Amino acid sequence: MPSPAKAPIRRIAHLDMDAFYASVELLRFPQLKGLPVVIGGGRRRADGVLQAGADLPVDQFPRLKDYVGRGVITTATYAARQFGVGSAMGLMKAAKLCPDAILLPVDFEEVRRYSRTFKGIISDIAPVMQDRGVDEVYIDFTDVPGGQREGGRVLARLIQKSIFEATGLTCSIGVAPNKLIAKMASEFNKPNGISIVHEGDFERLVWPLPCRKINGIGPKADAKLKAMEIGTIGDLAAKPREWLVERFGKAYGAWLHDASHGRDDRPVVTESEPVSMSRETTFDRDLHAVRDKTELGAIFTRLCEKVAEDLQRKGYEGKTIGVKLRYDNFRIATRDQTIDAHTSDAATIRRIGGLCLKRVPLDQRLRLLGVRVSALRRVGSGDEPGPKPAAQAGRDNLTGELF
Repeated sequence: MPSPAKAPIRRIAHLDMDAFYASVELLRFPQLKGLPVVIGGGRRRADGVLQAGADLPVDQFPRLKDYVGRGVITTATYAARQFGVGSAMGLMKAAKLCPDAILLPVDFEEVRRYSRTFKGIISDIAPVMQDRGVDEVYIDFTDVPGGQREGGRVLARLIQKSIFEATGLTCSIGVAPNKLIAKMASEFNKPNGISIVHEGDFERLVWPLPCRKINGIGPKADAKLKAMEIGTIGDLAAKPREWLVERFGKAYGAWLHDASHGRDDRPVVTESEPVSMSRETTFDRDLHAVRDKTELGAIFTRLCEKVAEDLQRKGYEGKTIGVKLRYDNFRIATRDQTIDAHTSDAATIRRIGGLCLKRVPLDQRLRLLGVRVSALRRVGSGDEPGPKPAAQAGRDNLTGELF
């Protein structure tokens, strides 16, 4: 009798678009290629400067040194990163590191368009794909033609080439036995790189890396590990599971032990339900709840409308509505309220959000305001009657007492 066919080796890829927001802008402004460019700050201005595209001389672009405000960096080109500039850094701080960097605002509509395009290309080639945000995905290579050849390199190369030919954008791909290792591997050879990690490579390639390279170890956990003289993933792997559980708790301690040994059996999930949807904005100047009541009220109304639009566009409704505030001393306050019926109605979100605001101290200036709807379900998945649509409820509900 012929021997049974061997099961294919599990090969999981993590694909990360290279400096995605910046790369999308460089397609519009090819004259900026190779220069330090920072993406962030306010919305795109239709003032003619950024509308000029490839015809605009480099010396006429706005510079980071001229920026004034509270914005943060969304991403930066690799030329800018060489100066220490990086994502989530304040633009004013970045200006001290690289004052002559070119500053462009985010064009979310264009970014989302390219995001849909590259994900469509991937799913046509390898249909088991998990969306992880606007610029990254996990892909199960295991049973896809070419997914086993050279450890997955052949398929990764095909995906890279297909995305570049269709969009002009590059990406980096890590292929490994699981999602945990693939995520790390995609960072090994950026930009436009492919990194293959086999089971036997884990200790050699991964153990020398800092613990922060494991997705799930944040700044606080890393500081605690360093205080225990655990600096690398190899140091972490040397600690017994019981020792980690005792110091980090049953669930997180056990996970740290498994992660440090490269164990991860999570599947690539093609459809994942969101747990919440939110919108927030950081103000260019601190706003006071009393003196800036009209401005804050208009901003809050718009945030509620945007969340409602997001819910309706994606076919969800939620039952818990909450607010988030950051004060001028950077302290954060949140409040939420669960209502009887699921909703995606802007007027309802605005009214319940206003009730949440009444439970928050409003005697300090505010830096940030946000709205969140959680406890989501798909529209039509229940029998309960929903609230009246905004058109029936009346616009007055959107401009009630808030501040």
